[in-house]
Amino acid sequence: MSVQDYLDKHTLSRKIEDAVNAAVRAKTPDPVLFISNHMRKAVPSVITKVKARQILDSRGIPTVEVDLYTNKGMFRASVPSGAPTGMYEAIELRDGDKSTYLGNGVSKAVKNINEKISEAIVGMDPILQNQIDQAMIDLDKTEKKGELGANAILAVSIAACRAGAAEKDVPLYKHIAELSGRGSNVLPVPAFTLISGGKHAGNNLAIREIMILPVGAQRFEEAMQMGSETYHHLKAVIAEKYGAHGCNVGEDGGLAPDITSFREGLDLVMEAIGRTGYIDKLKIAVDIAATDFCIGSKYDLDFKSPRKSGQNFKSGEDMIEIYKELCRDYPIVSIEDPFDKEDWEQVKYFSGLGICQVVGDDLLMSNPKRVERAIQEHACNALLLKVNQVGSVTEAIEVVKMAKDGNWGVVISQRSGETDDSFLADLSVGLGTGQIKAGAPCRGERLAKYNQLIRIEEEIGDQARYVGDDWRHS
Repeated sequence: MSVQDYLDKHTLSRKIEDAVNAAVRAKTPDPVLFISNHMRKAVPSVITKVKARQILDSRGIPTVEVDLYTNKGMFRASVPSGAPTGMYEAIELRDGDKSTYLGNGVSKAVKNINEKISEAIVGMDPILQNQIDQAMIDLDKTEKKGELGANAILAVSIAACRAGAAEKDVPLYKHIAELSGRGSNVLPVPAFTLISGGKHAGNNLAIREIMILPVGAQRFEEAMQMGSETYHHLKAVIAEKYGAHGCNVGEDGGLAPDITSFREGLDLVMEAIGRTGYIDKLKIAVDIAATDFCIGSKYDLDFKSPRKSGQNFKSGEDMIEIYKELCRDYPIVSIEDPFDKEDWEQVKYFSGLGICQVVGDDLLMSNPKRVERAIQEHACNALLLKVNQVGSVTEAIEVVKMAKDGNWGVVISQRSGETDDSFLADLSVGLGTGQIKAGAPCRGERLAKYNQLIRIEEEIGDQARYVGDDWRHS
């Protein structure tokens, strides 16, 4: 084939001429670089290679990382995991070999990506997120992604989402917004974990988290300042009352003093807030995680105490009275999982009181069928979205749409086993969720999300809107 035939076959003469004309119009000081970039953008991108590996999450437990390649470059994603996993969520594939990582290895999921998923999606257009995710779902053929593993599918799905954004030459949050049909200039209110308890910390506090919401900030960057300052004031308060050993942290980075009662923890947080001067700008959210200490129809508030007397069992009705009193005495605006995951009647009754936002986590497990039931029965009024419980970006977008159509709040959430992947930040902006829960304002895997939101706010500029007091209905 002659040079001219080659040029004609690939219409290169026309493409080069277009690139040169574009460089002239742009008056670029470096025409070679401009023409090179212009030509790269002119070539439709496809997925050329997918490579997965096993890495460790923030707890030192294996998880999946994926490198997805197109002619635009390499795009990496890693997935979080929770402990324990729930019966209604997508299945996280683990090896089960107790001699390696105590059975927690993910080499099977990695192998599924490298051998099966890779073959199915190489050659696909990364812009077509729905088609990529559907190809993996069809390949798996199980309801809860138990064949390939939700951890395998999600890692590829997120990496493909990043590749799609690059192909369109837009920020990741904007690509997600376009996939979902929503705006992309809304910055969420962060729910900063200040005190950790429950199964996320080694103290005797039954509930899992006490958080603050900087609803009075004007910008996300200011919200970060409020969260950081309050966290450090709380650290000082705890050190004064319990000594330096009280400043140990839980899995989410929250401080974990050896306290036992709800009020003791809330009083510590209120004292820290008082020292900041942000009294009117901070609200409180709590994650009860009541399933962890539900025994039959009773709730054991001493389930972690080695000296428990057996006298601190509460009925569902008792718990409602406790929540009503706490919401009366403290600026609590959100309660997550106030009852056991199967205690639909109590959560419906409590939600109907309209006292605060009632967030479904274990109750819903981001499962569309559970969300649909909860909407129909008015069982709660906010979704805690854990993307790995759903298993793909497309399905996460769909369940958020379902929640918003039901006039619910939406909280994008981390897991106890996190990585330094910042995808959740872009997802929260792209879907306009209004709330994000990424842990304490400390520890790298938590700050990866918060710091990315600072960058996004800066990039959006004057068009950025921090939801503030409108956090429920952004």
